[in-house]
Amino acid sequence: MEFVGDEDRFAALEAGVAAAGVERVAPGLAVADAVDPDRLAGLAYTRRALDLLGRTDADPRSARAIVEAASIEREGTVAVRARVLRDSAAVSTSEVERECGSALVARGFAVDLDDPDHTLRVLFADGACLVGWVVAESVRDFSARRPTDRPFFQPGSMAPMDARAYANLAGAGPGARVLDPMCGTGGVLIEAGLVGSDVVGNDAQAKMAHGARENLAHYLGGSGVDRVVIRGDATDLALRTDAVDGVVFDAPYGRQSKIARHSLDDLVGDALAEAARVAPRGVLVADRSWHEAAVDAGWRVTDSFERRVHRSLVRHVHVLERA
Repeated sequence: MEFVGDEDRFAALEAGVAAAGVERVAPGLAVADAVDPDRLAGLAYTRRALDLLGRTDADPRSARAIVEAASIEREGTVAVRARVLRDSAAVSTSEVERECGSALVARGFAVDLDDPDHTLRVLFADGACLVGWVVAESVRDFSARRPTDRPFFQPGSMAPMDARAYANLAGAGPGARVLDPMCGTGGVLIEAGLVGSDVVGNDAQAKMAHGARENLAHYLGGSGVDRVVIRGDATDLALRTDAVDGVVFDAPYGRQSKIARHSLDDLVGDALAEAARVAPRGVLVADRSWHEAAVDAGWRVTDSFERRVHRSLVRHVHVLERA
Protein backbone atom coordinates (compact mmCIF):
# COMPACT_ATOMS: atom_id res chain seq x y z
CA MET A 1 0.00 0.00 0.00
CA GLU A 2 1.20 3.48 -0.87
CA PHE A 3 0.24 6.22 1.57
CA VAL A 4 -0.39 9.93 0.97
CA GLY A 5 1.26 12.58 3.10
CA ASP A 6 3.72 11.98 5.92
CA GLU A 7 1.51 10.71 8.76
CA ASP A 8 1.95 6.98 8.33
CA ARG A 9 0.34 5.91 11.60
CA PHE A 10 -2.78 7.90 10.80
CA ALA A 11 -2.84 6.64 7.20
CA ALA A 12 -2.40 3.03 8.35
CA LEU A 13 -5.29 3.31 10.76
CA GLU A 14 -7.58 4.64 8.03
CA ALA A 15 -6.31 1.98 5.60
CA GLY A 16 -7.51 -0.61 8.10
CA VAL A 17 -11.10 0.02 7.03
CA ALA A 18 -10.23 -1.36 3.57
CA ALA A 19 -7.57 -3.95 4.41
CA ALA A 20 -6.56 -6.45 7.06
CA GLY A 21 -3.22 -6.65 8.82
CA VAL A 22 -1.86 -3.29 7.68
CA GLU A 23 1.82 -3.06 8.62
CA ARG A 24 4.10 -0.14 7.83
CA VAL A 25 7.40 -1.31 6.29
CA ALA A 26 9.02 1.97 5.21
CA PRO A 27 8.12 5.67 5.03
CA GLY A 28 4.88 5.86 3.06
CA LEU A 29 4.68 2.11 2.42
CA ALA A 30 2.80 -0.72 4.10
CA VAL A 31 1.82 -4.33 3.44
CA ALA A 32 -1.56 -5.89 4.20
CA ASP A 33 -3.12 -9.33 4.18
CA ALA A 34 -6.19 -8.41 2.13
CA VAL A 35 -7.60 -5.36 0.35
CA ASP A 36 -11.16 -4.46 -0.59
CA PRO A 37 -10.72 -2.43 -3.82
CA ASP A 38 -14.12 -0.75 -3.52
CA ARG A 39 -13.42 0.45 0.02
CA LEU A 40 -9.89 1.52 -0.86
CA ALA A 41 -11.30 3.77 -3.60
CA GLY A 42 -12.85 5.90 -0.84
CA LEU A 43 -9.76 6.28 1.35
CA ALA A 44 -8.17 9.68 1.85
CA TYR A 45 -4.64 8.82 2.93
CA THR A 46 -3.94 5.72 0.83
CA ARG A 47 -3.12 6.33 -2.81
CA ARG A 48 -3.14 2.76 -4.17
CA ALA A 49 -2.67 -0.92 -3.39
CA LEU A 50 -0.52 -3.47 -5.20
CA ASP A 51 -0.66 -7.20 -5.75
CA LEU A 52 2.85 -7.68 -4.43
CA LEU A 53 5.37 -9.57 -6.55
CA GLY A 54 8.16 -9.07 -4.08
CA ARG A 55 10.00 -6.90 -1.60
CA THR A 56 13.72 -6.19 -1.78
CA ASP A 57 16.38 -3.59 -1.13
CA ALA A 58 16.36 -0.21 -2.86
CA ASP A 59 18.32 -1.15 -5.96
CA PRO A 60 17.15 -1.20 -9.61
CA ARG A 61 18.82 -4.53 -10.29
CA SER A 62 17.07 -6.11 -7.32
CA ALA A 63 13.74 -4.81 -8.60
CA ARG A 64 14.44 -6.30 -12.03
CA ALA A 65 15.37 -9.62 -10.44
CA ILE A 66 11.93 -9.75 -8.79
CA VAL A 67 10.21 -9.19 -12.15
CA GLU A 68 12.35 -11.85 -13.82
CA ALA A 69 11.68 -14.46 -11.12
CA ALA A 70 8.02 -13.78 -10.38
CA SER A 71 5.16 -16.01 -11.46
CA ILE A 72 3.00 -13.76 -13.66
CA GLU A 73 -0.44 -14.90 -14.73
CA ARG A 74 -1.40 -11.84 -16.75
CA GLU A 75 -1.80 -11.05 -20.42
CA GLY A 76 -1.97 -7.85 -22.39
CA THR A 77 -0.01 -4.61 -22.40
CA VAL A 78 1.96 -3.22 -19.49
CA ALA A 79 3.52 -0.03 -18.19
CA VAL A 80 6.11 0.34 -15.45
CA ARG A 81 5.92 3.30 -13.07
CA ALA A 82 8.64 3.84 -10.47
CA ARG A 83 8.54 6.31 -7.61
CA VAL A 84 10.73 7.31 -4.70
CA LEU A 85 8.64 8.33 -1.70
CA ARG A 86 9.64 11.41 0.29
CA ASP A 87 13.07 11.61 -1.37
CA SER A 88 14.13 8.79 0.93
CA ALA A 89 16.16 6.68 -1.53
CA ALA A 90 18.89 7.57 -4.04
CA VAL A 91 17.42 5.73 -7.03
CA SER A 92 16.94 6.71 -10.68
CA THR A 93 13.28 6.01 -11.44
CA SER A 94 13.91 6.17 -15.20
CA GLU A 95 16.56 3.46 -14.86
CA VAL A 96 14.16 1.33 -12.81
CA GLU A 97 11.43 1.69 -15.43
CA ARG A 98 13.83 0.70 -18.21
CA GLU A 99 15.16 -2.32 -16.32
CA CYS A 100 11.80 -3.68 -15.23
CA GLY A 101 10.18 -2.83 -18.57
CA SER A 102 12.83 -4.74 -20.51
CA ALA A 103 12.39 -7.71 -18.17
CA LEU A 104 8.66 -7.74 -18.96
CA VAL A 105 9.30 -7.43 -22.70
CA ALA A 106 11.66 -10.40 -22.47
CA ARG A 107 8.75 -12.33 -20.98
CA GLY A 108 6.52 -11.52 -23.94
CA PHE A 109 4.67 -8.42 -22.82
CA ALA A 110 4.11 -5.37 -25.00
CA VAL A 111 4.58 -1.93 -23.49
CA ASP A 112 1.81 0.68 -23.67
CA LEU A 113 2.56 3.79 -21.65
CA ASP A 114 -0.73 5.53 -22.47
CA ASP A 115 -3.41 2.92 -21.82
CA PRO A 116 -1.89 -0.30 -20.48
CA ASP A 117 -3.91 -3.32 -19.41
CA HIS A 118 -1.67 -3.65 -16.35
CA THR A 119 0.54 -1.21 -14.45
CA LEU A 120 3.57 -2.39 -12.51
CA ARG A 121 4.56 -0.06 -9.68
CA VAL A 122 8.06 -0.09 -8.25
CA LEU A 123 8.11 1.91 -5.03
CA PHE A 124 11.22 2.93 -3.11
CA ALA A 125 11.40 4.30 0.41
CA ASP A 126 14.37 4.39 2.70
CA GLY A 127 16.12 1.04 2.11
CA ALA A 128 13.07 -0.85 0.86
CA CYS A 129 11.54 -1.56 -2.53
CA LEU A 130 8.07 -2.99 -3.20
CA VAL A 131 7.22 -4.33 -6.66
CA GLY A 132 3.65 -5.18 -7.64
CA TRP A 133 0.69 -4.80 -9.95
CA VAL A 134 -1.76 -2.00 -9.23
CA VAL A 135 -5.05 -3.56 -8.12
CA ALA A 136 -6.83 -0.61 -6.50
CA GLU A 137 -6.53 3.17 -6.44
CA SER A 138 -8.27 5.83 -4.41
CA VAL A 139 -10.28 8.55 -6.11
CA ARG A 140 -8.31 11.78 -5.70
CA ASP A 141 -11.07 14.32 -6.36
CA PHE A 142 -10.98 16.27 -3.10
CA SER A 143 -10.02 19.55 -4.79
CA ALA A 144 -13.38 19.47 -6.57
CA ARG A 145 -15.06 19.99 -3.18
CA ARG A 146 -13.00 22.81 -1.69
CA PRO A 147 -15.00 24.47 1.09
CA THR A 148 -14.83 27.85 -0.64
CA ASP A 149 -16.46 26.37 -3.75
CA ARG A 150 -19.52 24.99 -1.94
CA PRO A 151 -22.91 26.67 -2.32
CA PHE A 152 -22.78 27.48 1.40
CA PHE A 153 -19.41 28.40 2.92
CA GLN A 154 -18.25 29.52 6.34
CA PRO A 155 -14.63 30.15 7.41
CA GLY A 156 -13.00 27.35 9.37
CA SER A 157 -14.54 24.53 7.34
CA MET A 158 -12.55 21.30 7.37
CA ALA A 159 -10.68 20.18 4.25
CA PRO A 160 -12.52 17.38 2.35
CA MET A 161 -9.56 15.01 2.54
CA ASP A 162 -9.49 15.17 6.32
CA ALA A 163 -13.28 14.98 6.57
CA ARG A 164 -13.19 11.80 4.46
CA ALA A 165 -10.55 10.22 6.69
CA TYR A 166 -12.47 10.98 9.88
CA ALA A 167 -15.70 9.67 8.38
CA ASN A 168 -13.92 6.46 7.37
CA LEU A 169 -12.50 6.01 10.87
CA ALA A 170 -16.01 6.36 12.26
CA GLY A 171 -17.25 3.52 10.04
CA ALA A 172 -18.59 5.31 6.97
CA GLY A 173 -19.41 3.12 4.00
CA PRO A 174 -22.25 1.30 2.25
CA GLY A 175 -25.00 0.33 4.70
CA ALA A 176 -23.69 2.56 7.50
CA ARG A 177 -25.37 5.58 9.04
CA VAL A 178 -23.08 8.39 10.16
CA LEU A 179 -24.00 11.32 12.41
CA ASP A 180 -22.33 14.72 12.79
CA PRO A 181 -24.01 16.39 15.80
CA MET A 182 -22.21 19.71 15.14
CA CYS A 183 -22.30 19.49 11.38
CA GLY A 184 -21.61 23.11 10.42
CA THR A 185 -21.51 23.35 6.63
CA GLY A 186 -21.80 19.57 6.26
CA GLY A 187 -18.28 18.68 5.12
CA VAL A 188 -18.06 15.41 7.05
CA LEU A 189 -21.56 14.42 5.93
CA ILE A 190 -20.69 15.06 2.27
CA GLU A 191 -17.64 12.80 2.46
CA ALA A 192 -19.49 10.08 4.39
CA GLY A 193 -22.31 10.19 1.84
CA LEU A 194 -19.92 9.93 -1.10
CA VAL A 195 -18.61 6.59 0.20
CA GLY A 196 -22.15 5.22 0.49
CA SER A 197 -23.32 6.15 3.99
CA ASP A 198 -26.69 7.42 5.06
CA VAL A 199 -25.98 10.68 6.87
CA VAL A 200 -27.60 12.56 9.73
CA GLY A 201 -26.62 16.12 10.54
CA ASN A 202 -27.45 18.27 13.53
CA ASP A 203 -26.52 21.86 14.28
CA ALA A 204 -27.66 24.38 16.88
CA GLN A 205 -27.83 27.20 14.35
CA ALA A 206 -30.66 27.35 11.84
CA LYS A 207 -28.30 29.05 9.37
CA MET A 208 -25.85 26.14 9.53
CA ALA A 209 -28.53 23.46 9.30
CA HIS A 210 -30.00 25.14 6.23
CA GLY A 211 -26.57 25.59 4.63
CA ALA A 212 -25.60 21.98 5.29
CA ARG A 213 -28.80 20.82 3.59
CA GLU A 214 -27.92 23.00 0.60
CA ASN A 215 -24.41 21.54 0.39
CA LEU A 216 -25.63 17.95 0.74
CA ALA A 217 -28.15 18.47 -2.04
CA HIS A 218 -25.42 19.89 -4.27
CA TYR A 219 -22.95 17.04 -3.80
CA LEU A 220 -25.19 14.08 -3.01
CA GLY A 221 -28.34 15.06 -4.88
CA GLY A 222 -31.85 15.75 -3.70
CA SER A 223 -33.01 14.83 -0.21
CA GLY A 224 -34.51 11.85 1.53
CA VAL A 225 -34.29 9.54 4.50
CA ASP A 226 -30.64 8.77 3.64
CA ARG A 227 -29.58 12.40 4.27
CA VAL A 228 -31.23 14.37 7.06
CA VAL A 229 -30.13 17.61 8.74
CA ILE A 230 -31.98 19.02 11.72
CA ARG A 231 -31.57 22.01 13.98
CA GLY A 232 -30.93 20.81 17.50
CA ASP A 233 -28.77 20.65 20.58
CA ALA A 234 -25.81 18.22 20.39
CA THR A 235 -26.24 17.52 24.10
CA ASP A 236 -29.86 16.41 23.66
CA LEU A 237 -30.17 14.72 20.28
CA ALA A 238 -33.57 13.89 18.83
CA LEU A 239 -32.39 10.36 18.07
CA ARG A 240 -33.11 7.02 19.67
CA THR A 241 -30.39 5.01 21.39
CA ASP A 242 -28.11 3.21 18.91
CA ALA A 243 -29.68 5.13 16.03
CA VAL A 244 -26.43 5.40 14.03
CA ASP A 245 -23.31 3.36 13.37
CA GLY A 246 -20.76 6.10 13.85
CA VAL A 247 -20.43 9.72 14.90
CA VAL A 248 -17.92 12.39 13.89
CA PHE A 249 -17.79 15.92 15.16
CA ASP A 250 -15.47 18.87 15.14
CA ALA A 251 -15.74 20.52 18.55
CA PRO A 252 -15.72 24.34 18.86
CA TYR A 253 -12.17 25.70 18.88
CA GLY A 254 -11.20 27.86 21.82
CA ARG A 255 -14.39 29.85 21.93
CA GLN A 256 -17.76 29.90 23.65
CA SER A 257 -20.35 27.62 22.10
CA LYS A 258 -23.15 29.15 20.07
CA ILE A 259 -25.56 27.30 22.39
CA ALA A 260 -25.65 30.02 25.01
CA ARG A 261 -26.72 27.85 27.96
CA HIS A 262 -23.58 25.66 27.74
CA SER A 263 -20.01 26.33 28.70
CA LEU A 264 -17.52 24.81 26.26
CA ASP A 265 -16.55 22.08 28.75
CA ASP A 266 -20.17 21.18 29.40
CA LEU A 267 -21.02 21.29 25.71
CA VAL A 268 -18.25 18.92 24.65
CA GLY A 269 -18.66 16.59 27.63
CA ASP A 270 -22.42 16.31 27.25
CA ALA A 271 -22.18 16.00 23.46
CA LEU A 272 -19.73 13.13 23.94
CA ALA A 273 -22.17 11.42 26.30
CA GLU A 274 -25.02 11.81 23.80
CA ALA A 275 -22.79 10.49 21.03
CA ALA A 276 -22.00 7.41 23.14
CA ARG A 277 -25.73 6.86 23.58
CA VAL A 278 -26.51 6.86 19.86
CA ALA A 279 -23.37 5.25 18.35
CA PRO A 280 -20.86 2.52 19.24
CA ARG A 281 -17.88 4.30 17.66
CA GLY A 282 -16.83 7.81 16.85
CA VAL A 283 -14.21 10.40 16.08
CA LEU A 284 -13.84 13.69 17.94
CA VAL A 285 -11.71 16.45 16.43
CA ALA A 286 -10.74 19.49 18.49
CA ASP A 287 -8.03 22.07 19.14
CA ARG A 288 -7.10 20.36 22.42
CA SER A 289 -7.23 16.95 24.03
CA TRP A 290 -10.62 15.90 25.36
CA HIS A 291 -9.37 12.45 26.38
CA GLU A 292 -10.53 12.67 30.00
CA ALA A 293 -13.93 14.05 29.01
CA ALA A 294 -14.38 11.25 26.47
CA VAL A 295 -13.63 8.59 29.08
CA ASP A 296 -16.00 10.25 31.55
CA ALA A 297 -18.70 10.26 28.85
CA GLY A 298 -18.49 6.50 28.34
CA TRP A 299 -15.89 6.13 25.60
CA ARG A 300 -12.62 4.28 25.28
CA VAL A 301 -10.01 6.28 23.36
CA THR A 302 -8.44 3.67 21.08
CA ASP A 303 -6.13 6.06 19.20
CA SER A 304 -5.23 9.72 19.32
CA PHE A 305 -3.30 11.99 16.98
CA GLU A 306 -2.01 15.53 16.93
CA ARG A 307 -2.26 16.80 13.36
CA ARG A 308 -0.77 20.18 12.47
CA VAL A 309 -3.01 22.27 10.21
CA HIS A 310 -1.04 25.53 10.26
CA ARG A 311 1.11 27.56 12.60
CA SER A 312 -1.69 28.38 15.03
CA LEU A 313 -3.77 25.21 14.84
CA VAL A 314 -3.02 21.62 15.77
CA ARG A 315 -6.01 19.30 15.56
CA HIS A 316 -6.35 16.68 18.26
CA VAL A 317 -8.07 13.60 16.85
CA HIS A 318 -9.66 11.10 19.25
CA VAL A 319 -10.76 7.73 17.84
CA LEU A 320 -13.46 6.35 20.11
CA GLU A 321 -15.23 3.10 20.93
CA ARG A 322 -18.06 2.85 23.39
CA ALA A 323 -16.70 1.48 26.67
